[in-house]
Amino acid sequence: MSQVVPPRPPAWFRLFPFLKAPEDLTPLQWRLLGLLGLTVLINHYDFGLLGAALLQIQRDLGISERGIGNVAGAVRAGSVLALGLAVVADRRGRRRLLLLTIVGFTVCTALTAFARTAAQFTALQFLARAFVTAEEMLAVVVIAEELGALRRGFGLGVLGALGSLGNGLAFVAFGFIDAIPYGWRALYLVGVLPLLWLAWIRRSLPETRRFEDERSRRHSEAAPLAALRPVLDLLGVYPLRALALVLAVAPASMVMVSGATFAVKFLQEAHGWPPGAIPLLMAGGGALVFASMALAGAWADRLGRRRLAMAAVVLNAAGLTLFYNGSGWWVVPGWILMTAGFVSADVIFGALGSELFPTSYRATASGLRTFAWTGGGALGLFVESNLVFPLVESHATALTWMLAGAWIAPAVLLALPETARRELEEISPAT
Repeated sequence: MSQVVPPRPPAWFRLFPFLKAPEDLTPLQWRLLGLLGLTVLINHYDFGLLGAALLQIQRDLGISERGIGNVAGAVRAGSVLALGLAVVADRRGRRRLLLLTIVGFTVCTALTAFARTAAQFTALQFLARAFVTAEEMLAVVVIAEELGALRRGFGLGVLGALGSLGNGLAFVAFGFIDAIPYGWRALYLVGVLPLLWLAWIRRSLPETRRFEDERSRRHSEAAPLAALRPVLDLLGVYPLRALALVLAVAPASMVMVSGATFAVKFLQEAHGWPPGAIPLLMAGGGALVFASMALAGAWADRLGRRRLAMAAVVLNAAGLTLFYNGSGWWVVPGWILMTAGFVSADVIFGALGSELFPTSYRATASGLRTFAWTGGGALGLFVESNLVFPLVESHATALTWMLAGAWIAPAVLLALPETARRELEEISPAT
């Protein structure tokens, strides 16, 4: 009797020599993971550019010191629009929205390179962030629906690690900002080319099995408010679960996003780091963040989502304190801890947002989590720039003061059920 040979991991998985490849993933699951992972990588390249080139964008577009936080906050607020796209994804399918979002993101990213005013830059990046957030949110949903209970954390950890790699590539590219024509504008154009290729190959992306089953189940539904059914169900069936998710995510995001946004600007202004030194930090510290992110996904399958989310919040708080208040080379371990906690929390919160609710409104719930994450981040930047910074006249002190609010998240997480190693239908039966 011949022995069944498990499919070999794809070539890109060699980026993860410290992870054991699961033997039970099918070729289709590997393909989905690779295609969506590439999406997240490119998305985070764009995310990283705003933080990396914030000082250069500020100077080029004539933005004031107080106003730069508002610009960054307004850009991140674009992610709030992703909630509307998530509702559509629960009615029309994951595949259609993934095709729409990548086209919209590509167009907005290309036009950003030609922005001439702060208003133009903010508007284009606001729209780009809406598309890219919906795209990444749907990637998490697809992985949650297509990988089994024992592998969801692994898959989401890989997505998160590839996202951190994209962020690192943005900072590496930033090291050449003074040597290339058109500076930060050219860096945005570089990200358009892989987006065009990805949009082409994504045409063959299949719809998820769970969504197809759900669509068949509700095929005869003709209610007048059918388009709003995902929202009504989310708020009506699991209102306390949804509220707890928001109250855990938003306070953590207020501090994490603000700390990450001002990091490179702080290194240049407070410590005198030249742009060319930033890639050195990425090469060493970024590699540790990449590894910890991938391992966090696998650990979340074993230890649970809640424990890892709490640990991520604590890790970020410790790193932020060290980064913005330390001196000399202490900023390096501070940045590593701060960034590792940030990306780990983002992915684990994303897992909770997609696992805690049924298929019929899973994308909408994931959109709610995204709304809380990005809305909290935008609110944090507004609070930092308009309320706390004017009092202390120091971004470092303002961010340190804001850490007090981050401790709400670990307490609220205890109110949520554990989702690790449980099938989605067990966590939240179809309604």
